[in-house]
Amino acid sequence: MNTRHLNLKSIRPEVPEATINDSMSSDERFQNQVLRPVIKLQNDLLIEVFKNYANKHKSVFYGLKLDKRIDYIENAIQRDMKFRNSLKGIVIGQFTVEEYLIYIQNSSALNKRMMQLVKERLINNIQLLEKPELLAVV
Repeated sequence: MNTRHLNLKSIRPEVPEATINDSMSSDERFQNQVLRPVIKLQNDLLIEVFKNYANKHKSVFYGLKLDKRIDYIENAIQRDMKFRNSLKGIVIGQFTVEEYLIYIQNSSALNKRMMQLVKERLINNIQLLEKPELLAVV
């Protein structure tokens, strides 16, 4: 019995805005059925991973204005391959075997979608990306 498959699917949050219809491409369908719920599930971990990344890079991120913080997030995800691969692993590790088999058929395009969603999620939660000691004072 494949309990991992059932367990993974049962803990994923609902994403009401992720609609599915017959006219979608298979990549868009995978994005809405798998990527969006997994990334939403992993939200808190993704935020902590980014905070750790920023801290390991001399905390430059924390001294930037909002528009530069957004650029920093985009650049970190696009240019730092170790960081990018770490983010991909956080998402892919939550796939079922069946989903992984679908993913590897078009991983390049799906990776682009995945990283775009992760980037949007970090930017939408940018207020949570503060130095821990600054949040403790508030």
